[in-house]
Amino acid sequence: MQLYLAVTPDKQREAARYTDRLAHVAYRVGRDGRLTRRDLLARTRGGLMVLGDRDCGTIRDPAALCRDVWRECGNRGYGGVLADFEEPPAEDRTAFLRDLGQVLARNRKGLFVPERYGSQVEQSAVMICTALSGGNLRQRLDECIQRFGKGRLTLDLQRLQMSFPLPCPTGEGAPLSETELAGMLSEKGQSVFYSHDLCAKYFTFSDGEKSRFVLFDDADTLRRKLRLGQELGIAWGFLMYPEVEDLLPELMGRRRQGQQ
Repeated sequence: MQLYLAVTPDKQREAARYTDRLAHVAYRVGRDGRLTRRDLLARTRGGLMVLGDRDCGTIRDPAALCRDVWRECGNRGYGGVLADFEEPPAEDRTAFLRDLGQVLARNRKGLFVPERYGSQVEQSAVMICTALSGGNLRQRLDECIQRFGKGRLTLDLQRLQMSFPLPCPTGEGAPLSETELAGMLSEKGQSVFYSHDLCAKYFTFSDGEKSRFVLFDDADTLRRKLRLGQELGIAWGFLMYPEVEDLLPELMGRRRQGQQ
């Protein structure tokens, strides 16, 4: 599996100590519907472009934006584009991604899209989040393979760290910071268990009259998710730096000195 580390420009040097497969979180669609870039190191070459759509304007000319993206990919030697599109699918974004997928495919480069765009953008790999709070991860990935086709899936390895009240009829929990999770683990002294269905670790504790259920990932669970993806023939995976910064020595190890 090709494992990429998504990184902002300010953390690029630190991330490069672990891998040369970097996905550069430095691009977005501007308010004029054209490509914008921020703070990227001048010597950046290789890896992938991460293109966001937060606060962007309408993409009135998909062909022009495709040319912008393709030109930047050529100048930087990028192997493809990860579309980090957070807004709900809209006609202009879908049209752009379809055009971009065709351009990149013709030139043997990849396009990675969120799951909600997967059925509409055929020439793309579909990102599936592995941070589940219910259900069964293997079953979910199997269902996605049936839905999108074998060979199109990509693991979005978000680091799961959430706390849920018990009972939790809505199924909605609160995200935890690394400091909060570490404090709970040390102060509560609870036994930690592993969920085979979720590929995540968990524990429960009582805080006064309230009981809580805490679900989290560590290096071991992320490695298990990677192995599951490999078993199912999934070719790509993405981690977000600095979300997993403290786990990288275990997940990737440092690059050899001659590779840097």
